[in-house]
Amino acid sequence: MNRFESAFNTHSASAAARRSAMLARIAQWRALEERAAQASARSKPVFDKRGQLLPRERVALLLDAGAPWLPLCSLAGYLQDTKDADKSVPGGGMLAGIGFISGVRCMVVASDSGIEAGAIQAMGLDKMLRVQDIALQNKLPFVHLVESAGANLMRYRVEGFVHGGSLFRNLARHSAAGLPMITVQHGSGTAGGAYMPGLSDIVIMVRGRSRAFLAGPPLLLAATGEVATEEELGGAEMHTSVSGLGEYLAEDDRQALGMARQLVAQFCERNRALAIDQKARVAINSGVDEPVLAADDLLALMPAHTREPVDMREVMARIVDGSALLEFKALYGGATVCAQARIGGHAVGIISNNGPIDVPGANKATHFIQWMCQLGHPIVYLQNTTGYMVGKDAEQGGMIKHGSKMIQAVTSATVPQVTIQCGASFGAGNYGMCGRGFAPRFLFSWPSARTAVMGGEQAARTMQIVTEAALARKGMAPDADQSQKQFDQIVAMFEAQADAFYTSGLLLDDGVIDPRDTREVLRFCLDTVVEAEAKKPRAMQFGVARM
Repeated sequence: MNRFESAFNTHSASAAARRSAMLARIAQWRALEERAAQASARSKPVFDKRGQLLPRERVALLLDAGAPWLPLCSLAGYLQDTKDADKSVPGGGMLAGIGFISGVRCMVVASDSGIEAGAIQAMGLDKMLRVQDIALQNKLPFVHLVESAGANLMRYRVEGFVHGGSLFRNLARHSAAGLPMITVQHGSGTAGGAYMPGLSDIVIMVRGRSRAFLAGPPLLLAATGEVATEEELGGAEMHTSVSGLGEYLAEDDRQALGMARQLVAQFCERNRALAIDQKARVAINSGVDEPVLAADDLLALMPAHTREPVDMREVMARIVDGSALLEFKALYGGATVCAQARIGGHAVGIISNNGPIDVPGANKATHFIQWMCQLGHPIVYLQNTTGYMVGKDAEQGGMIKHGSKMIQAVTSATVPQVTIQCGASFGAGNYGMCGRGFAPRFLFSWPSARTAVMGGEQAARTMQIVTEAALARKGMAPDADQSQKQFDQIVAMFEAQADAFYTSGLLLDDGVIDPRDTREVLRFCLDTVVEAEAKKPRAMQFGVARM
């Protein structure tokens, strides 16, 4: 492979402007995440009085100190609970991510019980379903820290109740796949929430705090007239001594989390195939050359407007080992860039865009995807495209059929695929570059990413032309003021929905990342998928049933 020679002037005025714009977006994103943390932390006096830890404190104690942590879907629900950007609290009512417990890579989910007692917020169910999919695909043990008021009945929607069944189905599938499900019941779990521990392999409860019942005292009284206390219905001591729902009884949150760490460690002693092969990881990462070009340059590479061109090889060279690339068909279909490289020692294929995808570019990408599948190398997509080429020449050249071949290749690829949305992700280009609908193993967005069927101005101009043509057929002239008003409204609607923070709030990605962290995020994801392929869990016909 050849070291890439950068032509980007990091000291230019345009680079400075781009850097400033990207830093402002990063600050806005971090402020949204901090808003959720502060909202949860306001409950600290209540938690202290009860002798409990806050949700983020629980997660921090559970995880190995100093080990990598990849948060997932931190903006879930943003602008979905309210359209007021100053009041919307992201997160979906839970914390989620991949981290290490006793040296084992695990999926960790914690109810954010500092906010509305852990009630599931907007997009909370979708967030849980997404992280369950990630855990299943990547053969990750699942550790769940539960303290939730469950569904908010004041915001009840029947479809949420019905689709919620998928959550419990996934818990059963996870256990049956031979992947341990450990629940620490820090507080309440009512109705559907009671099936969280019920469908886990191991349950740890906290004396005086844990509650799990299908019907709490108010519902029981309303439904049957029976009067019972919370402890009688679902307390920790009752479940660990009478019903058998709980295996371990802890005195407080700290002891419960320590028990969880011990269980994960003991599990891996018995099932070494599921543990991280530390020697293999050291072998992969030893001798890895860091990029020659600075990651900080990634702040200045991506323009705020999709009309400005970007050479995505400049991005590639700042995230791959030694800044070395082996470009595939470099002189053919130049607007589509395909290259082989290594990231953290892992051999990968990378596909990106220096403009719209034309016929040669689609054919090149199709060939490259199939070549990577033959080699067994994961594929990384760096999205930055306004879509497939349009126009008379493109249509006559067979753009539809050649673009379709590329989409078929993405769909049928037999290797893990990871997508980073860096800039524009418009039209069918989102599909051909392995967008959310094509189930990449992981998908993250830069703050600069824009996702839409087309640009706002193109959409507005299209509608303007259609409207003017309709009026002309009726012999009427368009009203200039009304036409401009409609144009501005359409642009505003498209721009608002294309924003990376808005799309992340809808879980159209697995989270926003700082461009400077792209290499480490990709390295973490590649480590995860390689470990998953090496694991051989003891799958069973059924999940572990509670006895």
